Amino acid sequence: MTQKRFRQKLTLYYLWYTLLFMVFLISLSILEKEGVPRVWIGYLFMFVTVVIYAGIGLVSRTSDLAEYYVAGRRVPAVFNGMATAADWISAASFLSLAGGLYLQGFDGLAYLVGWTGGFCLVAMLIAPYIRKFGQYTIADFLGTRFRGPEETHLVRILAVAATVFISFIYVVAQIYGVGLITSRFTGVDFSVGIFLGLASILVCSFLGCMRAITWTQVAQYIIILIALMIPVSWLSLKHADSLLPQISYGQFLNKLSDKEQQFRTDPHEQQVRDLYMQQAAALKTKIEQLPESWLNDRAALQRRLDELKSGKGSLMDIRKASSQLARYPQSAAEAAQRWNDARQQLLVKAQPPLSQFAPYAAATPADAVNKRNNFIALVICLMLGTAALPHVLTRYYTTPSVTEARDSVFWSLFFIMLLYVTIPALAVLVKYDLYTNLVGSNFSHLPSWVSYWAHIDKTNPLVSITDINHDGLVQLAEITLDGDIIVLATPEIAGLPYVVSALVAAGGLAAALSTADGLLLTISNSLSHDIYFRIIDPHASTQKRVTISKLFLLLIALLAAYVASLKPADILSLVGAAFSVAASTLFPALVLGIFWKRANHQGAIAGMIAGFSMCVFYMLYTHPLFGGSVSHQWWNIAPISAGIFGVPAGFIVMLVVSLMTPAPDKHAAEFVDYIRIPD
Repeated sequence: MTQKRFRQKLTLYYLWYTLLFMVFLISLSILEKEGVPRVWIGYLFMFVTVVIYAGIGLVSRTSDLAEYYVAGRRVPAVFNGMATAADWISAASFLSLAGGLYLQGFDGLAYLVGWTGGFCLVAMLIAPYIRKFGQYTIADFLGTRFRGPEETHLVRILAVAATVFISFIYVVAQIYGVGLITSRFTGVDFSVGIFLGLASILVCSFLGCMRAITWTQVAQYIIILIALMIPVSWLSLKHADSLLPQISYGQFLNKLSDKEQQFRTDPHEQQVRDLYMQQAAALKTKIEQLPESWLNDRAALQRRLDELKSGKGSLMDIRKASSQLARYPQSAAEAAQRWNDARQQLLVKAQPPLSQFAPYAAATPADAVNKRNNFIALVICLMLGTAALPHVLTRYYTTPSVTEARDSVFWSLFFIMLLYVTIPALAVLVKYDLYTNLVGSNFSHLPSWVSYWAHIDKTNPLVSITDINHDGLVQLAEITLDGDIIVLATPEIAGLPYVVSALVAAGGLAAALSTADGLLLTISNSLSHDIYFRIIDPHASTQKRVTISKLFLLLIALLAAYVASLKPADILSLVGAAFSVAASTLFPALVLGIFWKRANHQGAIAGMIAGFSMCVFYMLYTHPLFGGSVSHQWWNIAPISAGIFGVPAGFIVMLVVSLMTPAPDKHAAEFVDYIRIPD
């Protein structure tokens, strides 16, 4: 079949798919109006979408190596752009980006600027050259370009280690998002939802391969686009009488700024902030009185439990008291850490709200400078990290030619742009809705979505609205929202039909599944192809290589699900860390490997180790989660932007070591000439 005919057939298939999905959506809307229980609509959405993805995986299964690793290198540019966009629009973009913009305002735009700018670097510096190379993985490219004497594989091993490390961090964030969505769909506890979501991921990725994942991701992108556009357009129509939120949301920025000014001067808001300050002072006193305060509080909880068990309390009270005692810090050191974290959160809540629409808004000029520096550092890290993410770059192996690889980067940016110009509108419109409808309302009439989202994760509630000053009214300072639920809760916040809530959850599930599938396949392929086949067993049969890849995929997926269940950080923080590590470890080696013939085996090894070490060291040194301290930050750069130090370290060390060691052989120079000659 010719490439043109193949593209026409794909276009027809996906047009029918889109039409049938819209019919399915309309049918569910009718069922909701006829009184079908909401829970069944949610189950039906989840079941049908997962069955669609699994069906594509089942039909596309193959044992052909080119099909398994790179979809036969025949994916048209437009469809590769859609698949890449779905791979890219992860749980972080779909679930957390709007939440980040909601919570951070202007500062959250760093993610939009950095991620979109990164694809420009991919088009100019990376994609055409790795497609000309024409193998299977990024480690394959680096291992071939920096081949050592006597066929040593150290660069390949380092590249695989970096790929696994980066992709694992990223996939943990996706599984966390899948767990959040599955909990929303089924009503089960978050930790159970993670493993139910994992089953959905494995159904899609374990059955298939790059060919299956590519066609699945195109289908998932269509659902993602519909799922985001419908609720935000509805919100825009509700508040601005316009179906174009990308244009209409600008009129609400001044209104929100006026609201924020009112909140800063409102006496009830100030009363709540004063109470937070008092609570922070009480925690400070407890920290200063350690370990006595820790012992006394633990003894009080134990006495309370004993009293309830003696017959003075109900079973529910006993269970609650037991849970409180079980969650109590196990040592004075742990108590100090927890109480200090809680105190810092209270101090933040006690501050009057700053304008989130002014660039680098801060209480002092020095804080504004720090915000600006962190904004720029994060943009750079995200751009360079995007240009070095293994699961994104691998997609450009799947196109028929170098020209189509360049074209597919354009289409990737186009399809991502459709969503990225809409997400800020969603954040602004949701904030306007909450400021006008929730703030100032009566606690006795809180909307049902507050209670629902608060009970999904009872240990760390995703929504918390507490009457701190006991005036019976909701103040802005009394509202705590987890940014990861903003998109999922948007239909309920706006009062839209439940079928729209289910649609948004299906879109979030598609976003998380598409990226998780691509990441797991990238990890398993790197381990099976670059380690097992290239180093351990070069004579392994095709079937054995595919089996080994699937075994690795299963093991990595289970481990990632376990880590995600521990909730190591919010989704955006996890993803940001992956970008910094990718930029520091792989970007210098990729760029110098393509554009500098003098770069050699020794330089690549030293540069990759130096970049990775500097990046990880800075994260460990400055992030409280890893035992570091904020006071250790260099120039007040946040640990999420550790790549701003790792990338220069990687470049400088690679340049110096390459110049101080023998030049690469003529095969390396011929390799560079080959990949840089256009088709």
